Amino acid sequence: MARAAGILLCLLIVIMDVAAGILGIEAEIAQNKEKHLRMWIFECRDPSHEAFMLGLGAALLLGLAHVIANLLGGCNCICSQDEFQKASPNRQVSVACLILTWIALAVGLSTLVIGALSNNRSRGSCGFSHHHFLSIGGISCFVHGLFSLAYYVSATASAS
Repeated sequence: MARAAGILLCLLIVIMDVAAGILGIEAEIAQNKEKHLRMWIFECRDPSHEAFMLGLGAALLLGLAHVIANLLGGCNCICSQDEFQKASPNRQVSVACLILTWIALAVGLSTLVIGALSNNRSRGSCGFSHHHFLSIGGISCFVHGLFSLAYYVSATASAS
């Protein structure tokens, strides 16, 4: 029973991250459909409400997937280099994956929020071009899903 629940939780986390990645890429597509004028590194474009909503949804799904993965993966506290070297290989992999999930979350969430906020203005904006923030955030969601899955599997393997 516990094994089936673990498989379902892994699937849930991966599905949420994949959905967030797809929403991020769809937000980039919706943003590119709006009118824009580009000259060198400057760009003037109209905001896209659809891109804003899709980017916000992707950020929320990414955050929720991260919370679920960390809560269900348990606490793998290693406070020193000596503890890390004495830990089992499963625990070392678990800690490394935990760190990588936090990095993927930071990159993905920040780029999704920047991309979504650039589409939240009531009128068009001109300035330095903001290229591909939403798609980079979407790709980071896929990376987060892989590391979250590896973290959950290695954390449950090191606990038993």
